[in-house]
Amino acid sequence: MRRLLPLVLAGLLVQGCARTEAVSNDVDGVRLLTADRIHTSDPTRPVAEAMVWDGEGRILAVGSAADLQREWPRAEVRDMGGTTIVPGLIDAHGHLLNFGFSLMWADLAGVDSKAEVIARLQAYAQDLPEDSWVLGRGWDQNLWPEREFPTAADLDEAFPDRPVWLVRVDGHAGWGNSEAMRRAQAHEDAQSFAGDWNPQGSRIVRDGDQATGVFVGGGARRLVERVIPEQDEALREQALERALAAAVAVGLTGVHDMGVSRDDLALFRRFADEGRLPLRIAAFAAGDGDALADLCANGLYTHDGGRLRMHGIKLFIDGALGSRGAALLEEYSDEAGNHGLLAYAPEVYAGIVRRARECGVQVTTHAIGDRGNRTVLDTYADVLGDAVDSDHRWRVEHAQIMAVEDIPRFAEMGVIASMQPTHATSDMPWAGDRVGEERLEGAYAWRRFLEAGGRLALGSDFPVESADPRLGLYAAVTRQDRDGQPPGGWLPDQKLSAGEALHGFTAGSAWATRSEGETGRLAPGLRADFVVLAEDPLQVPGQTLADLTIRSTWVDGEAVYSAD
Repeated sequence: MRRLLPLVLAGLLVQGCARTEAVSNDVDGVRLLTADRIHTSDPTRPVAEAMVWDGEGRILAVGSAADLQREWPRAEVRDMGGTTIVPGLIDAHGHLLNFGFSLMWADLAGVDSKAEVIARLQAYAQDLPEDSWVLGRGWDQNLWPEREFPTAADLDEAFPDRPVWLVRVDGHAGWGNSEAMRRAQAHEDAQSFAGDWNPQGSRIVRDGDQATGVFVGGGARRLVERVIPEQDEALREQALERALAAAVAVGLTGVHDMGVSRDDLALFRRFADEGRLPLRIAAFAAGDGDALADLCANGLYTHDGGRLRMHGIKLFIDGALGSRGAALLEEYSDEAGNHGLLAYAPEVYAGIVRRARECGVQVTTHAIGDRGNRTVLDTYADVLGDAVDSDHRWRVEHAQIMAVEDIPRFAEMGVIASMQPTHATSDMPWAGDRVGEERLEGAYAWRRFLEAGGRLALGSDFPVESADPRLGLYAAVTRQDRDGQPPGGWLPDQKLSAGEALHGFTAGSAWATRSEGETGRLAPGLRADFVVLAEDPLQVPGQTLADLTIRSTWVDGEAVYSAD
């Protein structure tokens, strides 16, 4: 009997635990959702038909509808009918405030001529005060018949007295009229636009020694942008509201916001404090500025509500391919002698990276050209030293034009490739002109990164591209534009499967901000962030991914957008 007593007691204990679990499951405030199919992005249970979460928006269980209804008898049940659920989509590279302002400025995206630019500006300016700047975004000279940079003179006839400033589609160049340049030259410490002087990492486009009106790179753009009246707080708040509403409407439950200042973070914090953030923002400090100083002084920032954090810094090493600012190992194929622009002298860049590491800040760097990417990888290797094998999760944003031999270094060094599928389909008509056919072997090479063992986080770079992740899924799977061109896709050997693309916008993006214990998958203990779709993105033809029907978007188990 003495031998049996421990077994009897153990059995009673197990029965007591089972009863306790049953009682704990029979509580109010729990919700149970059923659907035709739930893609979890969790390899331990990739597909389910039901999900339960608590009043705090934490997932309690994922499984079959019958099992979960039996285990959670008092749960509020919501049957989503013939729908498919996927984890909340996370854009690994966006710019929320810029996106919001782009919705308030003249929209020049897709414009196919300078004449149409003028027409759109004139229509937009009709509703502006007469003394205000005319601001726009989205022009791309590669879409125009002449495929050449415009000039101030192209704007002067329509706007002889009002300043005009237009940001290029890539955000790395600006185009102003003569009045905008006149005001910039009147600034108290203005550098002459004449001659051959250029800010570090930038270029003032000139005809002879006279500025033409196009300014490439951040340093050159700021010569004009610093005289544009600052947006007041009310306007900034309006821009953020518009951006957030537009983001959740396309299924985004998270955004990695690249380039956030102290003032930007303060605005985000106010929204978070007031319960006005409908999605999660992983903010990255804007370069070597005030936000990085705060991180170094005060430590990494995480809001108590779980929807806002700043743990990283976003740097630039070069410009964009479309405006020939991406730093290349060899000269541009369509502009002899031009190797692009490095935003910093390499030693200055390395100093900033080293300081960020000392402050415990995650580092990510915009790098588009092969020289820019190699400079970043070399710098990361040098600064990390023996810690290169640690779980640092440093990143490269874009990684567009790679020397093929540098691609395996991402996996070897544990560096995440944060890439944007729609950049490939936007750039494909002219990328070959810029770099030549040989360098396209490492261009937008998502498949090569995966085959080399690298990790991908996918995004859009909105407002450079559309914020709609469905377009990113479509581009990743087809490598075609919306007209289905070119047949079979551009550089088709670099396509992703629909599952790989979805992973890049969910679990891959969560991993890239150390958020895999919170978001990116639908599994017990994680946040109930998900999107309800009318179609199954892993079952429909790739050509239809851009047209998926979003029924609703959920964050922390609450609908933040509904199409109904």
